[in-house]
Amino acid sequence: MSLAPREELLTGAPALLERAVGYTRGCLALVGGVPPHAATPCASWDLAALLRHMDDSLAAFTEAAELGYVHLGQPSPSPADAGGGSTGGTAGGTAHGTAGGPVHGTASGTAASVAALKGRACALLAAWAAGAAPAVLVGSAPIRSDLLAAAGSLEIAVHGWDVSVACGAPRPIPDPLARALIEVADLLLDGRTGEGRFAPALDVPPGADASTRLLARVGRAAAGPRT
Repeated sequence: MSLAPREELLTGAPALLERAVGYTRGCLALVGGVPPHAATPCASWDLAALLRHMDDSLAAFTEAAELGYVHLGQPSPSPADAGGGSTGGTAGGTAHGTAGGPVHGTASGTAASVAALKGRACALLAAWAAGAAPAVLVGSAPIRSDLLAAAGSLEIAVHGWDVSVACGAPRPIPDPLARALIEVADLLLDGRTGEGRFAPALDVPPGADASTRLLARVGRAAAGPRT
């Protein structure tokens, strides 16, 4: 990606984050009545575990905007993704946990997790709308805040799709959003490996739409859940 398109993409990262959150909120609306042990495209995570991971990630991205710093504490378990990669995002493995929160292994716990995630999403967008520092410290490493917002957009949208699959109603990522996130993936991920953030890339079917191409880029088959 040349410098000009990269800068244009990153300048629009906060707006991209808002679009990703909007899509994922729609996916979370599908969760009602779905058992917490429902399978997801992340091979070692059920729905309850995926929601916990999303809660941690949203908290970390919010902290990044509000404080200009993300504390990397004891990382949460990060099981293999659909093709063997980690689902941990750029700001994954933070000190934010869910201790004292809902009992995630129950239907009521799952509903509470979804409600909490929607609240997290509102706080996230408010924090980034207020403006973040030019750079954010992730542990001891400075990262451009717009790059972090772009990374958050990718992780949030992909995990939103994961939720929709777990609910038995896969929702394609809208074409304009998917096209933008393909550019983010090309910027952040190394070749076909996913750099440990996602599973290795899959082959893309001929004539695939943008949602299918994006999902393949992060190791997911748009046809549905894992077998």
